[in-house]
Amino acid sequence: MAAKSTTAPRERTDSGRGPGKEPRLRVLIGSDTYPPDVNGAAYFTERLARGLAARGHDVHVVCASTAGRPGVHRAGGVVEHRLRSMPSLVHESVRLALPPGAPGHLDRLLARLRPDAVHVQNHFLVGRLLLGAARRCGVPAVATNHFMPENLFNYLYVPGPLRSGIGRLAWRDFRRALAGVQHVTTPTRIAAQLLLDQGFDRPVEAVSCGIDLERFHPPGGGPGERARIRARLGVPDRPTFAFVGRLDEEKRIEDLIRAVRRVPVDGAQLVLAGTGAQRARLERLAEEEGVSDRVRFLGFVPEEDLPLVYRAADAFAISGIAELQSIATLEAMASGLPVVAADAMALPHLVHVGRNGYLYEPGSADDLAKYLGAILASAGERARMGAESREMAARHDHERSLDRFERIYRDVASRSAVLGSAP
Repeated sequence: MAAKSTTAPRERTDSGRGPGKEPRLRVLIGSDTYPPDVNGAAYFTERLARGLAARGHDVHVVCASTAGRPGVHRAGGVVEHRLRSMPSLVHESVRLALPPGAPGHLDRLLARLRPDAVHVQNHFLVGRLLLGAARRCGVPAVATNHFMPENLFNYLYVPGPLRSGIGRLAWRDFRRALAGVQHVTTPTRIAAQLLLDQGFDRPVEAVSCGIDLERFHPPGGGPGERARIRARLGVPDRPTFAFVGRLDEEKRIEDLIRAVRRVPVDGAQLVLAGTGAQRARLERLAEEEGVSDRVRFLGFVPEEDLPLVYRAADAFAISGIAELQSIATLEAMASGLPVVAADAMALPHLVHVGRNGYLYEPGSADDLAKYLGAILASAGERARMGAESREMAARHDHERSLDRFERIYRDVASRSAVLGSAP
């Protein structure tokens, strides 16, 4: 059974309206992954929800319980409706909401809240259940896609020869699940084109996941700040390139490790911040490559300390091949770092060759090392490219993303009201 909400019923009001202001919104966001889950979609969903709440909107999130038991509580100005859950069999840090009882609970929740819009972040269990409830209750729905089949293959242990066929089935299921959604977004134009290429026959808008430019910024404590931060993180004071994210198959972190001994800069080291299924294998690879003393595994880094990882680095490197935007790359850019990235999916959207970094052919550790060497060997190039990264990241200010989502919610709510009043 799903949780019975303990939040008292509320009448719709125009509280939050002021001179020149529109009335506040009531939004119900649904996601299968939400902090303390550690992934880009979870962090985006939390940042969106809390950002909207900070603007005075009434924001609710439906997601899986972290401990199995259902419940409702408020955190960061957001009302979290946690559904009964069970451990995931394929991912150690993610729990799955249990469908029994959830449809009726969501119907009652929507009838009581009467949100202006629901916004789903995926089309799996929670997203699918919430879309069904929205359809039954006549509430307009918005969806943001963070999905690529490649991000699931490793967890589901899909053999290589079967991936193409299963990928086609996954995209067909995606199209079916989102068929009735009023507005669809995805983080980049490249990601939007991917949906169209996969047969999704609806307009898709690119809306950046956004980045907090106040939280992620270049070091500002003088020439010794990087050394002090490295000491705090327990890493040597050497030329450093970093990666932040899951240590999973599609991230191709073996490229980064193989590049370490090839970087033509004495003592260059790699700092990895994150956890994942591939850590033990990557540690063995570092030993085989003879660079275990120059590959630092930080493990899970608390959210409040994450900006320090970027400020400890001289450059950021990312070798993933299934990035629809890459929040970590945006965070690195906002922190004033040059970037060397795999020439795959949406990463070329963020890295402009020769301007704020370089692109390399996935799998080519030699090319990756060559570009990292060019950056690490020249303080002038690092400063120039880092400034360009910061300038480019400014276009992804999360306040702009919040502005756009507010307008999307108002637009779908307005269209729904017109259709509802039509004879």
